[in-house]
Amino acid sequence: MLCQLSINNFAIVRFLELDFKPGMTSITGETGAGKSIAIDALGLCLGNRADANTLRPGATKAEFSARFSLGDVPLAKRWLEDNDLELGDECILRRTIGGDGRSRAYINGNPVPLAQIKNLGQLLIGIHGQHAHHAMLKSEHQLTLLDSYANHRLLLESVSSSFQRCKLIEKELKTLQQSQHERIARKQLLQYQVEELNEFALCDGEFVQIEAEHKRLANGTALIEACRNELFILQDNDQGSVESLINAGIGQAQELEGYDPQLNSVVNMLNEALIQVQESSSELERYLDGLELDPEHFSYLEQRLSKVMLLSRKHQVTPNELYAHHQTLVGELTSLDSDEEALTSLQEQVDASRANFIAHAKKLSLSRIRYAKELDKKVTQSIHELSMPKGKFCISVNFNESHISPNGCDNIEFLVTTNPGQPLQPISKVASGGELSRIGLGIQVITAKKVSTPTLIFDEVDVGISGSTAAVVGKMLRSLGESTQVICVTHLPQVAGKGHQHMFVNKQTKAGKTETSMVPLDKTQRIEELARLLGGDVITNNTLANAKELLHS
Repeated sequence: MLCQLSINNFAIVRFLELDFKPGMTSITGETGAGKSIAIDALGLCLGNRADANTLRPGATKAEFSARFSLGDVPLAKRWLEDNDLELGDECILRRTIGGDGRSRAYINGNPVPLAQIKNLGQLLIGIHGQHAHHAMLKSEHQLTLLDSYANHRLLLESVSSSFQRCKLIEKELKTLQQSQHERIARKQLLQYQVEELNEFALCDGEFVQIEAEHKRLANGTALIEACRNELFILQDNDQGSVESLINAGIGQAQELEGYDPQLNSVVNMLNEALIQVQESSSELERYLDGLELDPEHFSYLEQRLSKVMLLSRKHQVTPNELYAHHQTLVGELTSLDSDEEALTSLQEQVDASRANFIAHAKKLSLSRIRYAKELDKKVTQSIHELSMPKGKFCISVNFNESHISPNGCDNIEFLVTTNPGQPLQPISKVASGGELSRIGLGIQVITAKKVSTPTLIFDEVDVGISGSTAAVVGKMLRSLGESTQVICVTHLPQVAGKGHQHMFVNKQTKAGKTETSMVPLDKTQRIEELARLLGGDVITNNTLANAKELLHS
């Protein structure tokens, strides 16, 4: 419940501090006095957009503060707790707006983004403006009214969640489908390339081995001749092979060792050299015995090497990289096959998620049909009381699977007939301005009773209503005020007289400056204000008597 509203330097308000009570509070005032100024200020405090006329002339900053009791608002308490803001029995929302248009918002003294103060405000106050019945002509607003009446919050959340899930998967599927033609062309090329490389079947490290073996066989004749020459030098030259020369050197060294034992190391080193020469000769002989110049194998190596070079140029890689390139292409082809499987899987997921969405939407639709019938009866009864005795109201709910949205698959239309014998038709086609106002007011009051918002504001919603109809409106709002705090800005004495309390808005000009004030009225002042509303500036005994009757009726 709204307990207090403070306003500083707003439009023609210098300072106002208003205390509000439970029940219905009527707000009246002369034309142009700014009866809705407190409502406008409250809207700014709750995050509405400010304009150039927000600040009082000459002021550098406007400030708004609203204090709420949270005793009967569990949703607001939970919101404060979820957002780590101070939680108590009361909540204070404050906003400042500077001359440069910048604003700051606070919840319980904590700076917060404007969006947060808006979110919390929706849980604390519901504002019904004087043009709300015009919004009722729009299908989306009709849907909102029905869902508010039915308290479809949880059903709407499940429908919206399944809708978003469905759209997300559809987006993934569409992205995959858009690249499908490219993938098909790429897959055909890869299949050809991989098949060719599979057929060649180059092994890891094979190129190095082929290249070395080819080089050896290509130089086979030269190798044989060179090896034989080397053997001739090492051991076969009768006139002075390396082995015979070392043997001669060993003999001479042994003679020298007889003269001086210190030369023993020379003998040892020469013996080791002889062993190395003999082993080298043996190794060369084994190599020559194993060296075969196989023309067929050489031809095979040459063909294999030539194919490696050809494929390397074709794939624009080096011969050493060809094997790794082959494996990369195989991996990419496997990945494309996986994409095809993903495409099938995503299509199945889209079908499943859409079916899930339709199931939730149907559940919501059935609930809407149920509550639409309930609301039909209540609104029809309400418009009968509001001087439309032959009127009938009906809500058409049509489920259409091709019309999907976060709010379900329903097309909602408010239908009405105002005269007997006439068929039900869309409200926009048959209702006059006054009839529309009465129907809209009836719906607002009925739906307000079902909404958990603790404070409801009706800002001149009785425009276009007068006489006995106005008295019925007053009774409706007072009845609503028995269970919910109602603040009603009105110009009708029949409505104002039904308030549990009454505030009067007055505008004065002093020293060239205009200022608006707003004060609570006692019983005597209320009678005088009601008399003014009844008879204008001239208050007579008759108007005073009528005012007393209104106040006590």
